[in-house]
Amino acid sequence: MGELLYLKNVSTLGMNDEKCVGCGMCLDVCPRAVFMRNNGKVTIANRDACIECGACQQNCAFEALSVRAGVGCAHAIINAALGRTGSTCCSTAESGESSGADSSCAPSDRTDCC
Repeated sequence: MGELLYLKNVSTLGMNDEKCVGCGMCLDVCPRAVFMRNNGKVTIANRDACIECGACQQNCAFEALSVRAGVGCAHAIINAALGRTGSTCCSTAESGESSGADSSCAPSDRTDCC
């Protein structure tokens, strides 16, 4: 089986390269190996593997990382497993309609799903 990825190009993960000092804390706490070290700095190596758990942002003392934790596919899958309704990977902000696993959902279109 290949590497599991979520929807392409929808992760809210962002990095401010100027704030990154290369401490590597995000490398240690990321459960999906999204980051890699490159010339003494950390870069996003695989954005589509991000499950938007928020561990990187919470552990970055230099505020170089940002992510909207709790809005991604992992959040929707967990809520569905718990029997909660109305949880989707993303929803369209303008129409309010759920788009589920629609790969056309861009980060700018996303709203909190719960």
